[in-house]
Amino acid sequence: KQSNALKRKLQSPHGNPPLKRKRKASINTFKKCATEADSRGKGNTSQKSLPKKQLTHNRNESQKSKPFIKTSSLFKNNPDIPEIHRKAVQQVQENVFTTESFSELELHPHLVITVCSNLRILSCVGFVFPNLFCLLHSVQKQTIPVLLQGKDALVRSQTGSGKTLAYGIPLVQSLQGMESKIQRSDGPYALILVPTRELALQSFDTMQKLLKPFAWIVPGVLMGGEKRKSEKARLRKGINILISTPGRLVDHIKSTECIHFRRTQWLIIDEADRILDLGFEKDVAVILNALNAERDTRQNVLLSATLTEGVTRLADISLNDPISISIADEIRNGLKPASQTGRQASSSSNCMDQENFAVPENLKQYVVMVPSKLRLVILAAFILEKCKFEKHHKMIIFFSSCEQVEFYYELLLKVLSGGLESEQPERSSVSSAHLEFLRLHGNMDQEERTEVFQEFLKSKTGILLCTDVAARGLDLPQVTWIVQYNAPASPAEYIHRIGRTARIGCHGNSLLVLAPSEAEYVSLLASHKINVSEIKMEKVLSSLVKDDRFKLHRPGRKKSCGTDPQEVRERATILQTKFENYVHSSEGTVRWAKKALQSFLCAYTTYPRNLKHIFHIKSLHLGHVAKSFGLRDAPQNLTALPTAGSKKKTKPRPKRSDLLKKTHRKHRLAEILRSEYSSGMDTGVSKVKRKKKQRKPG
Repeated sequence: KQSNALKRKLQSPHGNPPLKRKRKASINTFKKCATEADSRGKGNTSQKSLPKKQLTHNRNESQKSKPFIKTSSLFKNNPDIPEIHRKAVQQVQENVFTTESFSELELHPHLVITVCSNLRILSCVGFVFPNLFCLLHSVQKQTIPVLLQGKDALVRSQTGSGKTLAYGIPLVQSLQGMESKIQRSDGPYALILVPTRELALQSFDTMQKLLKPFAWIVPGVLMGGEKRKSEKARLRKGINILISTPGRLVDHIKSTECIHFRRTQWLIIDEADRILDLGFEKDVAVILNALNAERDTRQNVLLSATLTEGVTRLADISLNDPISISIADEIRNGLKPASQTGRQASSSSNCMDQENFAVPENLKQYVVMVPSKLRLVILAAFILEKCKFEKHHKMIIFFSSCEQVEFYYELLLKVLSGGLESEQPERSSVSSAHLEFLRLHGNMDQEERTEVFQEFLKSKTGILLCTDVAARGLDLPQVTWIVQYNAPASPAEYIHRIGRTARIGCHGNSLLVLAPSEAEYVSLLASHKINVSEIKMEKVLSSLVKDDRFKLHRPGRKKSCGTDPQEVRERATILQTKFENYVHSSEGTVRWAKKALQSFLCAYTTYPRNLKHIFHIKSLHLGHVAKSFGLRDAPQNLTALPTAGSKKKTKPRPKRSDLLKKTHRKHRLAEILRSEYSSGMDTGVSKVKRKKKQRKPG
């Protein structure tokens, strides 16, 4: 009876079955049941009789046999890559070569032969000119006659245009033609200031080659990192053409008695803007005062690829009625009187943002937009594509800090160049090619810096990881790619970096790596007549398909025709996992990665105020940036930096009234203790001491 009553209760008044007990089967349900039945029929029938525990064990075993790959969330939660909307601009270009030869100038014949044969200034273009028929570069054509007349000059020309010979040739011509033959013991007749040690070595090498026919003129170099004792010995013997960095020269002016400038007739400041950027303005002032104290008249030359406010100020101080030589300015024919120079310089300093820069004609510029998580994989894929699969490439990669250079040098060397090859016994013959990595930054010993510089100079291929120490004036032959992994702090710095390639008519390429939040930097470059083309991130990553070390081995998988996007992502994830495994292999490498990350964040906060809307520390996702350093998570124990959500917790400062109360309580407690535990004699002694203490200030 009770069961019948329950049925009636659940049944609807119309006699229909209860809604929640039975559900109408859909077509999908029938299909699902059919497929399950088929699979059970086709599958192993012995599984029906297996117990439940054994089934789960078999399932776990099958999962273990499948190839496991970390998805690493490398392609998830990334910001959208914005479309670059900008008009193609007409770049400012200079004619590097002219139709005139060195033989047309009034130069010593031995000097002309030396320039054309020993220096081989046209070797990279493929021209061969016999003996005296060597073409002048535009900057040399305009500068050499002016300097031979004994006038001061402010020379502005693009990087790699031949500025060193533009002042070197007239300097040697004037010194070898002096009536009284120069003696080594006379001391310096010319002083050349350069910003970096590597540029000092390069300028010294060029002067040595120019002076081969004139062996009685002795060049010398002073720079930081060398032994002062040996430099003092060379100064005592005598140096006629002194090449130096500003800091080391000031050091010798203050501490070396034998240095003097009584006969100094030339002052040449090369890469003047960089000298000022590095904070040598006070040192240059000390040098100018030392020169003026011993000799009133001399010939002064300032050379730079960019005209900044600091260079204009330095020109006003050091140059006397100078001729301004601007190669990009074809309308004015490059020659202007000093009054117009001052007006142009002042207008350019007021409108610095509108300054246009000359770019080598054979230089192709590219940009790639990359989310922070994928930066490391993109860099590795690009290196593999250009230096392993295409070969015959020589590459320079710029970073914003010394710690990053050290960290990425070790990381890329271990993972890409065969340091971790034991993990993959099966590898293709293509991927076994060796990659040569070098590093160069300001924290290295001078001996090591010189060795690295000379090695990269002589090599035909290789990858140099460096800071901006290699961004100015260095003539590194056969460099085909410049990669700017961290964006430069100004368009002028961008120009100097890319100027390490496409020098003197050679062909070259540059790649700028930007995050999606930094896309506006492309428009900033366009406003300075710098035109860059975009390369898609997927195109760079597709080169990983050529390297079998990053292949996911799946049984029964057919080779894909073309580039499968899913396969590219899988290979990128495998490569990222290799980087992360190496970084997390020891506490030392993790600490090293954190230090490099911290240096990157510190450098990111130093972008100038006018670029803060593009490069702001709050626009960075710390966890995503950490991925580009091989860290799996955002580190928690970094030193406090002005990042979003990482503000340093400081205790609230106590009020003055509270401090007075605390000190009063302490004094009161001390008095009670003295009265309780001290004898009368002790208190008397303490009173005498107090009186003495009170007398002392008086």
